[in-house]
Amino acid sequence: MSALPVLYSFRRCPYAMRARLALAVSGQACELREVVLRDKPRGLLQASPQGTVPVLVLPDGQVLEHSLDIMLWALQAHDPLHWLNPSVGTLEAMLAQIADCDGPFKQALDRCKYPQRYPGADVAAARAQACAWLAALDAQLAGTGHLFGGHTALADAAIFPFVRQFAGIDAAWWSAQAWPHLQRWLERWVASPLFSQTMDKYGAWKDGTPGVRFPPSGAA
Repeated sequence: MSALPVLYSFRRCPYAMRARLALAVSGQACELREVVLRDKPRGLLQASPQGTVPVLVLPDGQVLEHSLDIMLWALQAHDPLHWLNPSVGTLEAMLAQIADCDGPFKQALDRCKYPQRYPGADVAAARAQACAWLAALDAQLAGTGHLFGGHTALADAAIFPFVRQFAGIDAAWWSAQAWPHLQRWLERWVASPLFSQTMDKYGAWKDGTPGVRFPPSGAA
């Protein structure tokens, strides 16, 4: 397995989720090293001193430290489901929407989910900001059930883990919102074989030990 790319990951991290989804769909095999973030292994810190996940170390030594870069690397190598080619819109439009997710929406999400980390933050304003963005997603999904046309594409996979995280803050509140298209979209993702197969639990990786081969057979 030494010739494979090495992926440092933590399954509950939404950034790691979307990287693993793209790797699974593309069929790009790697050595998965599942880490415990409160006890970061030396190998992770040597690859990326910032110690965040996911991190993909390519066989030539190149290090990809951002989940979207990992997704693009995998899909540019092999994209059997055409995630980079939406039936409506462009890759550039998808990247712009993902940037909105990773920027303003993620900031609002963090303040709603972890208010104790942001003393003095206006949680109500953050929730209103998040809700406005989610309502726009619901409207975007109304036509086809996907964000950019008739099939799942990069934006769906990149944004889904963060919508899932927001929905998990208060499940009863989430269910009561008038976002039927967004709620069904999230339900389909959570129930999909791709998500369940790529999010299998793995033991914590230890320095000096081999990881596991990922993706699992038949994940896509």
